[in-house]
Amino acid sequence: MGRHNAPDTPTQVRFPWRAATRTMFQLGIGAAAAMPQLVESSGLSTTAWGVGTALAVSATVTRVMAIPGVDAMIDRWLPWLSATGPEE
Repeated sequence: MGRHNAPDTPTQVRFPWRAATRTMFQLGIGAAAAMPQLVESSGLSTTAWGVGTALAVSATVTRVMAIPGVDAMIDRWLPWLSATGPEE
């Protein structure tokens, strides 16, 4: 059997305010994409479609931001949105 090391502390634990900022950014992008449907809607079924759009876009943005190359670009160009920031 190989040696097992304890995992590093996740960045969400080490930098909780950064995790919250990234989540709010991702949610904002998703909500902006769904805003036309949300504003236009008046019934629950139409609203549910708009909320579904917001969730799908937010999930996509979250996944894209987790790609190592994108994360490196965020570290360089958008440090306020970085998972770890310049202190790492």
